[in-house]
Amino acid sequence: MRLIDFFDRGAALYPQRTCMTDERRSLSFRDVRTLTHRIGSGLIGSALAPQSVAAVLSPNDVDAFACILGILRAGCAWMPLNARNSLEDNIWILGSNDCEWIFYHSSFSREIEEIRVAVPGIKGFVCVDSCDARDPFLGDWLVGFNEPAPYVPLGPHDIASIWPSGGTTGRSKGVMLTHLNFGTMIANFCSSMPSQEPPVHLVAAPMTHAAGCVAFPLLAMGATQVIIPRADPLEIMRCIQQHKVTTLFLPPTAIYSMLAHPRVREFDYSSLKYFIYAAAPMSAEKLKEALAIFGPVMAQTFGQAESPMLCTFLSPQEHRVIGDPLKEKRLLSCGRPTLLTQVEIMDDAGNLLPPGEKGEIVTRGNLVMKGYYKNADATEKASAFGWHHTGDVGYKDTDGYLYIVDRKRDMIISGGFNIYPSEIEQVLWSHPAVQDCAVVGAPDEKWGEAVTAVVELKPGLAVTPEELTAYCRERLGGMKTPKRIEVWDRLPRSPVGKVLKRDIREKYWVGRERRV
Repeated sequence: MRLIDFFDRGAALYPQRTCMTDERRSLSFRDVRTLTHRIGSGLIGSALAPQSVAAVLSPNDVDAFACILGILRAGCAWMPLNARNSLEDNIWILGSNDCEWIFYHSSFSREIEEIRVAVPGIKGFVCVDSCDARDPFLGDWLVGFNEPAPYVPLGPHDIASIWPSGGTTGRSKGVMLTHLNFGTMIANFCSSMPSQEPPVHLVAAPMTHAAGCVAFPLLAMGATQVIIPRADPLEIMRCIQQHKVTTLFLPPTAIYSMLAHPRVREFDYSSLKYFIYAAAPMSAEKLKEALAIFGPVMAQTFGQAESPMLCTFLSPQEHRVIGDPLKEKRLLSCGRPTLLTQVEIMDDAGNLLPPGEKGEIVTRGNLVMKGYYKNADATEKASAFGWHHTGDVGYKDTDGYLYIVDRKRDMIISGGFNIYPSEIEQVLWSHPAVQDCAVVGAPDEKWGEAVTAVVELKPGLAVTPEELTAYCRERLGGMKTPKRIEVWDRLPRSPVGKVLKRDIREKYWVGRERRV
């Protein structure tokens, strides 16, 4: 099946049900299906061939989301652009992946002028929400395109999307995801998180990231997408109660902001069935707090752009371990492999490792990307020994639960010992004054690398570096206790909320030829 066919399934089952709603308007599945046909016809009528790359640059918005589906309807490859990216990053993504068309929100009109010059290969610009001085408004552009778009036959290995890789360690690469990749992701999702009734999904995180991935399988179930512009903690809590939201994805940093909000216990969360967290490790202590406030609904997935969203799954039921000393450690796990994806641990020589041994997490199956766009060397490197290499270090326990220890390149070598920052971060996260933290290696004449922590405190709370050092020493011992702890007003984060360790590390290594 093509990716758009999953949306059409939901539309056929629930044509009158609200498909998308935001602060401006609501559209039924029938309305959205008609709109996607008109957008698809417009793109085909503008001479965009199947597999041509088309992008959407917008905050979360009903019409922008419909444009994504319209791109797929035309048989084109959707290029997600994060509205929080820098202009430089988005220019790189558009140019390096040969984008030919862009739908944009008027809030990006100024950036579009620079994109127009920097990426001359883009043939068409359409503004989704208003009349622009230079480019047509979506409603005006669609005049004349009222007939259903012709069916565009596509194979399972044709490209549905070119997804920018995370880019937290360097220039983003174009991840070629096929219709089979998305179909596999949807099957993994539906088998892991079934629903008896059409869900209600709150799109609070960027629709260009995991929130968009979550939307595709839910649309096939006839889910209503409640779309808000940004992940504002209070607005999220209000929407869950008002719209009786059943399904929600947020990165851990956004969940921490909700937990720290003074009104977090004022709202009714009883409609929630799956509160999905992913994209970064989550503090075990804050996870326990989330379970106490939101109920037994927390669910974790592990994936990445190259193997999207659901390589593993830790169900709400598997979170019911608090108080059981033999099982409570599973709160640090990201679950077990999903139905259609193999996940193993591999050493540098390509050997698969037994339970308990640490190595690189590798995946295999129809969830794994076709490759990196025009980057055969990077594709070959990521596919060594017949498995996709995630760059994450982890291990499996004897029950098959996967534990992520760290990013492979984040490991600190101090005094000849391998130290994984995530263990130290778990301890710092557990301190009641700490909102978020990051641990990196800084240059040190004696140790080679010195364990260094930076922390962001909860609003209105205070703690000294000396107090945090003592707190860590009591729980970690001398070797793993940070040699330095700094309190920062705010940690640097990527557009999807991941803490940018490269930026933190750069502060300590600037001007040095060697970074180890």
